[in-house]
Amino acid sequence: MSPFTLILASQSPRRQDLLRDLGVAFRVEPAAVPEVPRPGESPLFFSKRMAQEKARAVSSRFPGDWVLGADTVVSLGRRIFGKPGSPREAKQFLEALSGKAHLVFTGFCLVNQSLKKAAAGSVGTRVTFKRLSRREIDWYLRTGEPLDKAGAYAIQGRGAFLVRGITGSYTNVVGLPVTEVLEVLEKNTGFRLGEDNGHVRHP
Repeated sequence: MSPFTLILASQSPRRQDLLRDLGVAFRVEPAAVPEVPRPGESPLFFSKRMAQEKARAVSSRFPGDWVLGADTVVSLGRRIFGKPGSPREAKQFLEALSGKAHLVFTGFCLVNQSLKKAAAGSVGTRVTFKRLSRREIDWYLRTGEPLDKAGAYAIQGRGAFLVRGITGSYTNVVGLPVTEVLEVLEKNTGFRLGEDNGHVRHP
């Protein structure tokens, strides 16, 4: 039997790095799903819904494979901070988050359509920013890092200087709650960390 290979329904380099570090073999098949919150939808439910829609969209194309979808959102109250559409919007995000604690939610969903199996979950992490000066915000914007990141920052990159502290999962803020996703993989697919995973169940 061939080794277990996961399909990751995401082009995020951060998620790819985290799975690679676990020794999970995967290939990337991005999902073309509009990421638009519904009226009144909470950040938590939005992240979970997006993860499920991404996983199911890709699973419909590859029904015999295990597909993992994920979505990360940054929120302050009920306000959702997605990826900024411009440097100006990124600046607005950073100014809004400056000196405050906010929540980062990552929803995730594992699906195998042929086996009629699905498992979903979400993790929240509290992140506290230092109070940022105009000079610090302008410098960070010039790096270009904020433009393709939810909330306009990367905790694992230059944006580490923004963060005074976190409560909860660090990898969740990076883009994938590794502990919880690994538990779902092991429970549902038979994948085992550090083992030859050729025995993983296939349809």
